Amino acid sequence: MSTPDLGGVVVATALPYREDASAPAGLAVDYDAYAAHCRWLVDNGCRGVGPNGSLGEYSSLTDEERRRVARTAIETVGDDGIVVVGVHGPGSHQAKYWAEVAAEDGADGLLCLPPTMYRANRGEVLAHFEAVASVGLPVMVYNNPIDTKVDLTPALLAEIAQIDNVVAVKEFSGDVRRVLEIREQAPDLDVISGADDVVLESLLMGATGWFAGFPNVFPAESVRLFDLARSGKLDEARALYEPLVAAFRWDSRTEFVQAIKLGMDLVGRYGGPCRPPRGPLTDEHREQVTADMRRALASLGVA
Repeated sequence: MSTPDLGGVVVATALPYREDASAPAGLAVDYDAYAAHCRWLVDNGCRGVGPNGSLGEYSSLTDEERRRVARTAIETVGDDGIVVVGVHGPGSHQAKYWAEVAAEDGADGLLCLPPTMYRANRGEVLAHFEAVASVGLPVMVYNNPIDTKVDLTPALLAEIAQIDNVVAVKEFSGDVRRVLEIREQAPDLDVISGADDVVLESLLMGATGWFAGFPNVFPAESVRLFDLARSGKLDEARALYEPLVAAFRWDSRTEFVQAIKLGMDLVGRYGGPCRPPRGPLTDEHREQVTADMRRALASLGVA
């Protein structure tokens, strides 16, 4: 039996809100706008979408909203792509619950951080992923040592890769040396680039996917970059990539959600506001994101 594939360009989707005084923080999830955004991403060549990630502000959602967001993505994409649902939780019982719900609703795969509010040790990390993987869907574990304070090192990933149904790692350490080391120590584990500003380097070293932020802004061009890199067309890939990197760097900064939503606004899509704890960009950050985006868009011929 072949290993389930969660590669390609899968977009960690931003979530639109509309003003509603009765909703949390005065912002209600706009499910119709979200469905339209998921459809637009797939229609522009993306392999699929990833609802309920950090970019989707999952931790600011009610349980009802969180499930409905995933369902909206699954129903919208249908058979035209894959939906990899974020099931992050403080403990394995919460993460497993969200995995079970995603399986019931028809998800193709799961994206899962280590415990999100606790610096788990090796045994606790393994137990966490074992619980999520026991649900039966393909699991992409997520290494984000910046936010979780837990580093899924290549040696630890070699152990995690032995868990049935764990098929990939979203690698967000920013250290592109990890790609080859993971492939050496866990050869059956697909390495997925998780940080936009090292995506070309990661793909050239053998990453097979891009779990992406800025393709919320320019999906077709991002798919073209991915395809060029995967087919070894380095000169063309670099020419496309280099003017985008200043914008892509925002994907690895604290204000990444606000920056990507502003990028969506700048290209005529709807990004809009964020729920707390995320506030609006400072004037300085807004000016810098706008300048970085203008450079990117000029290089793409859409300024």
